[in-house]
Amino acid sequence: MTLANIYQKTNVFQMYSPTLRAPSDPQTAKRRLAFQKSYSQEHGGSWRRKSLIEDAKFETVTNLEFEKRERTLSNRNSISEEEEEVFVQNGECISPIETEPPHAVLLIISIKDGISSLSRILRIFEASKVIIDHIESRKSKKSGAQFEILIKCVGSRDRITSHVNSLRMVTSIADVAIVSDQEVENKVIWFPRHISELDNCTHLVTKFEPELDSDHPGYTDKKYRERRKMIADIAFDYRHGQVIPRVEYTQEENDTWGHVYKHLQDLFPTHACKEHIENFKILEQDCGYSENKIPQLEDVSNFLKRRTGFQLRPVSGLLSARDFLASLAYRVFQCTQYVRHGSKPDHSPEPDCIHELLGHVPMLANPKFAQFSQEIGLTSLGASDADIEKFATLYWFTVEFGLCKEQGDLRAYGAGTLSSYGELRHALSDAPKKYPFDPEKTSVQVYTDEDIQPIYFVVESFDDMMQKMKRYAATIKRQFEVRYDPYTQTIQELGNETSMQYLHLSLQNEVESLQRAVKELKV
Repeated sequence: MTLANIYQKTNVFQMYSPTLRAPSDPQTAKRRLAFQKSYSQEHGGSWRRKSLIEDAKFETVTNLEFEKRERTLSNRNSISEEEEEVFVQNGECISPIETEPPHAVLLIISIKDGISSLSRILRIFEASKVIIDHIESRKSKKSGAQFEILIKCVGSRDRITSHVNSLRMVTSIADVAIVSDQEVENKVIWFPRHISELDNCTHLVTKFEPELDSDHPGYTDKKYRERRKMIADIAFDYRHGQVIPRVEYTQEENDTWGHVYKHLQDLFPTHACKEHIENFKILEQDCGYSENKIPQLEDVSNFLKRRTGFQLRPVSGLLSARDFLASLAYRVFQCTQYVRHGSKPDHSPEPDCIHELLGHVPMLANPKFAQFSQEIGLTSLGASDADIEKFATLYWFTVEFGLCKEQGDLRAYGAGTLSSYGELRHALSDAPKKYPFDPEKTSVQVYTDEDIQPIYFVVESFDDMMQKMKRYAATIKRQFEVRYDPYTQTIQELGNETSMQYLHLSLQNEVESLQRAVKELKV
């Protein structure tokens, strides 16, 4: 998606995802990821956070810095002396001591020339110490302006007032409009409206890249890092509708897969929930799962489509929580293709294809779990950052590391546990703490994503977990309800009479079919 390709409705901006997205061409995406890694290293590991939302916020900073660098390189000499003077004056005009609490406003800045002016605008923000909370852009329909930049910013009223005055002094800016607080609150966060727009859901959290994390088993293995980059490039180049490219896995990679496969195969009968065990057997029978070689994503994706309507999509690393959850709304699971380092096969600090294929796929082959996953994804669309953070935490303690009871015994249903034999043994031992699953309490529990888990949450049954999550999801406040239309592969807002009539007709047909089926059973 280009910066100008933003959804518009009745002259009101549709809020973009809380990160400025760079153009989606592969080369730009690769440069952006390289910049993020460098930025992380320069800041001494400050990217390590305790929640996925904090990870996403750090990604926001690096993406904005990347945009500034890209435009600065191409427009180094384009900033006039007059505008540089504005930056200096604005940076010195406000006392650093604030006398009032921060205030959020929405600015719509109309610029006369190309999108390259964005770098100038961001420099003014830096100088004035007004914090950018959200940014997006679109082509302008106003006379004398090429683009409009929408910025939600936070600062004292004095700083913002001075800041707006400084912006209005810039010759390349045609107009600066301030939107009321109420209008800011009524904005809706951007989310993909069609399955093809998942091409734009590419926010990567880079904290576990092997060249960044000194604790990563591949940190000193140059050959492994190069191999991993080559496989990740497949995901960078992938677009919706394409066949997932096949990876020719090396003997070492297949050996790592086989090692983990055999150890887990021995543990599953006594450690995995029955839903996972049942579907794992089906994958061995119908999808070529074996210890001998790593299955190809395209083959597994086709299997899932036939079974539950889910499909796989290659991804080059750990996605932000918002992008990952949005994909579930379309019954799309974002799946890595690289393999964990062979020196530490028992546990991986990040998702790899072993985690995806042995942990997640068997559960996604279960119709009830597939429906549940899509419902969670749909609920996330347009949710606030705070709700996304809670959703991500709940997902962590359930779908990734959840435990359930079966006939009085503990069993694992979380993919993170089921794909790591070290984690699986640990989870069902007496070593970690175990608490009853309560969504309200679990959603604010601090967790670790760097090692095996010290805390697990236990549900009475697999169905119990899904029902509790659904009830919690129903408490999320949004300005609209949505549904997925499988025929057009689009997300529809239930915001008018026509859309609700269409839904009523669809449900009525389903209910009538159900009534006929029940009647036949009674005959």
